[in-house]
Amino acid sequence: MKKNNAMRELDKAKINYEVIEYEVDLNDLSAINVAIKTSADITNLFKTLALFNEKKELIIACIPGADELNLKKLATLANCKKVEMVELKLLQSVTGYIRGGCSPIGIKKKHSAFIHESALEKEKIYISGGQRGVQIKISPSDLIKFLNMKSGNIVIE
Repeated sequence: MKKNNAMRELDKAKINYEVIEYEVDLNDLSAINVAIKTSADITNLFKTLALFNEKKELIIACIPGADELNLKKLATLANCKKVEMVELKLLQSVTGYIRGGCSPIGIKKKHSAFIHESALEKEKIYISGGQRGVQIKISPSDLIKFLNMKSGNIVIE
């Protein structure tokens, strides 16, 4: 497999990770489908969401695949008045990634990053590998340290 930006950044930082490839279903890019295809526990598979705050600053949030982001909780954790999802048509220009392949690693634009607190209880989590059909299995503590992520309860309960 050819290395992409996310993998090159992890290699450069000497962070251990495993690449998991799976067959992409363009009709179903959901985290649940990815979990099924990779045999990953859905609570260990974290989807990456791109948002803007009220100043149009980029915010990246990683949450368990079956959960839904709580915008108010994320805004509070990020010390913002409000956050909103980046429009799909802007995703690639803002993150460098397409829907179904957006990784928290390798985003070129300055941003802040957040992860759901459940990641702290996991030995390994799966995140997008930066392209459709690729997941990266990584220690959440390595990911959090590398991206300087802040953790908290940012999902709807």
